[in-house]
Formats: sequence, structure tokens, C-alpha cells
Amino acid sequence: MWQKFPLWAKILAGMLIGILIGILGVWLKVGWFVTDWVKPFGVVFLNLLKLVAMPLIFASLVTGVTGLSDITKLSRIGLKTIAYYLLTTVLAITVGLLLVNAFKPGESFPEDKRLEMLEQYAVDVEGRKLAIDNIKSDGPLQFLVDIVPDNVVGAASDNANMLQVIFFAILFGLAIVIVKHPKVEVVKDFVIGLNEIILKIIDFIMLFAPFGVMALLAGLIVDFSGDNLSDSLHLFATLGLYALVVIGGLLFVALVIYPTYLRFFAGIRFVDFYKTMFPVQLVAFSTSSSAATLPVTMEQVEKGLGVSSEVASFVLPIGVTINMDGTSLYQAVAAVFIAQVFGIELTLVQQLTIVLTATLASIGSAGVPGAGIVMLIIVLNAVGLPVEGLALILAIDRPLDMLRTVLNVTGDAVIATVVAKSERKIDYKPGMIGESEQ
Repeated sequence: MWQKFPLWAKILAGMLIGILIGILGVWLKVGWFVTDWVKPFGVVFLNLLKLVAMPLIFASLVTGVTGLSDITKLSRIGLKTIAYYLLTTVLAITVGLLLVNAFKPGESFPEDKRLEMLEQYAVDVEGRKLAIDNIKSDGPLQFLVDIVPDNVVGAASDNANMLQVIFFAILFGLAIVIVKHPKVEVVKDFVIGLNEIILKIIDFIMLFAPFGVMALLAGLIVDFSGDNLSDSLHLFATLGLYALVVIGGLLFVALVIYPTYLRFFAGIRFVDFYKTMFPVQLVAFSTSSSAATLPVTMEQVEKGLGVSSEVASFVLPIGVTINMDGTSLYQAVAAVFIAQVFGIELTLVQQLTIVLTATLASIGSAGVPGAGIVMLIIVLNAVGLPVEGLALILAIDRPLDMLRTVLNVTGDAVIATVVAKSERKIDYKPGMIGESEQ
């Protein structure tokens, strides 16, 4: 019977069970049992996510870049698509950073608990302080030097160097597109096959996700609460504020930035646009997968908005790979939130690094459930934050994943419409939305 439930329901069930186990552990004074016999399964789940981070971003990004060859070698439409996608992603990340810095949800953690966490992860904090000292002593163009690896195998051996892997993946993908040789097609097919294998591994990992989230959440409550259940309530209040910041950012992008794009670049009323996209958003919300939603997105964009098949068939699939506005915004908020919880004040340079890393990570983020949390590891490593902080947000990641996937697919459709308008490849009439629903 368990198999009949969708993944999101299983994870929500795992969350509830984890909360119950954690609270019972504190109430019955058996927190040691949760720590010794439940929490390790959460650590295993976390390690599995770390395990696939590097191969996922390499295979997914190379596959996305080589897919551009389908439209006459990075044609005008391709360049417009990439430019618009990157712009909306940067705007979304900026919105997330502004909100999380303004409301500071992580600072609502009690001071004594924050000190405990700082002591627990003292090694990570010291490493971050050392990194700041190194940044101060480096020149203004050191970030360019850091992006280019001198040994790609060495870079791939450490998740902290994932930005270098992204650089090599882009270079590798572009070379595949440019070189025309039968043997190169073998390499391309191999990487595409590797990408499919990694996605299947993520499917396997996500089968374990309900138990991993349960274990992480139970262990988190025990570690955070000690013998005081009131601290658990404070924890959920803090996570609630964090969730509200993420949701507020998603709504701002959906209701301000996207309508501005549609009004000035496509001449479409955002009310009509969202009426067309509502079925797509429901599918995205229930599946948490941009890839699974793609067929519905293409149908609604072509029939409901009048975008030509030529544009939709190129822009939308590429968007599944490189356009992750919701995911990128969430990564920015989550990274700063974790820093605030640990009492770490990020410098302007580090926050700009978050913008750059989250943008590049979104390019290689697969449109499947769970990929966003894997990419967050890259962002955390880039600014020297403890990856263990993921345990704080995994508890409520699933509902936020559903919401950010909605924004991801909506952004794909917005850019497809804008590109089609600029190329005069759209036949939109205000009345056609109602006709397509009949």
C-alpha cells in the first residue's frame, strides 16, 4: 500500500513521523536512542546527496550545452534564450538575498543554541574565517583564477571545487558542439547516457528520502531541544519564518518580475498568461519535476499563448536544464539562513559568490525532485558554510520544492513567450485562451 502513495506524500509522512519520534525522544528522555539509532540514517541520506553532486552537475550541464546544437549552432534564438534565462535567474537570486538579509529569519534562533552549534561545527567556522582572510589578501580578479582549475581530476575530487567542474563542463560541452566528427558523437551519447544514469541514481536516493528526512528531523529536534520541548516549538517558528521568506520571494518574482517581462517584452496580460499556465502549475506542484511537466508546458504555451512550435520546442527543453529561478532564489535564501543560524556574517564578496554560484549551479540543475537540494551543497561549499546545515531546512524542503518548481516552469513559459515575440513567432489573441480550454 505504501507504494501507491506519491513521493511527496511519503516525504510528508516521513516528516510527521520524524517530528513525532523527535518529540517522544525528548519527552521520554531517550534522546540517546534517536541519536545513536535513528539519526545515522539521515547522515547516510546526506552523504548520498553529496555523492552525486559532482557527476550530476557535469553530466547534466554537458547534456544541456550539447543540446544547443539542435538549433543551428547557438543561433540567434539560442543566444536570446540563454541571456533571458540568466537575467531572470540573477534577478530571482537578488530578490532572495534582499529578503533574507532584510528579515534575517536565522537570527531568531536562541543565542545559547547558536553558540552550541558554533561549538559543534567549530572546525567549519575556523575554515570560513581562514577563507575570509585569504579573500582579503587576494587580488580583485582572484575569483577568475579560482574558477579555472589546473587539474580537473583534482577539482572533481572535492565538492568545494564544484565551480571549477562547472567551468570545465561548459568548456567540454561547447567543444562537443563545435567539433564535427563521428567519434565525437560517441562521446556525446556517452555523456547523455551518463546523465540518464545519474538521474536514475537520484530516483533511487529519493526513494530513501522519506526515511532520510524522518531521521534528520528526529535527530535535529533531539539535538536542538535537549530536555526542553519548548525549544522544538521555537525551532518550527524559526523554520516557518524561513519558509515565509522563501515563499515571499517566489511570489515577488511571479507577481512582479514576470508580469513586467510579459507586459513590456511580449505584450501579454499576466492574467491571461496565468490562466493558461494554471494546469501546468498544478502538474509542477504535484510532481516537483520540471522535466515531468514539460509536455504539458509545451502544449499550453503553443495552444494557449500561440507560441510557435519552433520556438517552444527549443526554449522550453533548454529551460528545464538551465532556468531554475525558483531553485536559485531558494538556494540564496537557504545559504544566508544557514549562515545566520551559525552566527556567520557573510561578506559582500561572499554574497556575490552566492549569486554567481547559484546562477551557474542552476544551469546544471536537473529538472527532477531532489536536484535542487543537491545543488545547494555547491552553493554552501562555495562560501565555506557547513553542509551539515542542510539538516535545518530538509524538514520543510519538500513543500518548498513543490512551490519553487511551479516558479521554474512558469519562468520557462515566460521566456518562451518573450523570445517568440522578439522573433515574431507568436500568434497570440486574448480570446484564444478561452477557446483552448473548450
